[in-house]
Amino acid sequence: MQGDKPATILPSDADSGVGSDAESDADSGVDRGSGPDLGPYRLLGADGQLRPSPTPATLGGHRRSRIYGRLDCRAALQALARGGYVRYRVFFADADSAVAAGYRPCAVCLPGAYAQWKQAQALRRSPSPQGLLPGLPSPCR
Repeated sequence: MQGDKPATILPSDADSGVGSDAESDADSGVDRGSGPDLGPYRLLGADGQLRPSPTPATLGGHRRSRIYGRLDCRAALQALARGGYVRYRVFFADADSAVAAGYRPCAVCLPGAYAQWKQAQALRRSPSPQGLLPGLPSPCR
C-alpha cells in the first residue's frame, strides 16, 4: 500500500550525509525531475505536496508524527542516528508551510513555538462558557 510508505525527501547533493538520491527515489517512488527550472531540492508545501525548490530547506519534519523542527535539532539527530527516522523525513521552506501542512513544532528545538501551539490546542479543547445552554446544569461540579 503506497500510504504506508511515505516519500523520503532529500537534497540532491551527494554530500547530504543521509543517503544517496538513487536509493531514496527508488524506495519512495518520488519522481525528482531534472533541469535547472525544478531546483535540486524537494520540499513539502503548505498543501502537503512535494515541490521542487532551488533553495535548501530551513526546517525538517517527521511525516508520521507530524512534527517539524530545526535541522540541527538534538532529538531529530538522535533519531536519525538510530536509523528508523530517515524514511519518514520531510523538509520545509519555513514554519508557515509546515503548520499549513498540518505539522506541529518540536518541543525540543522550538520550545517557544511549541508552547504557543500547546496553548492553542488547550483553548480549542476546553468548553467555552458561551457553549452552555441556559437552564441546563453545568457539566463542572
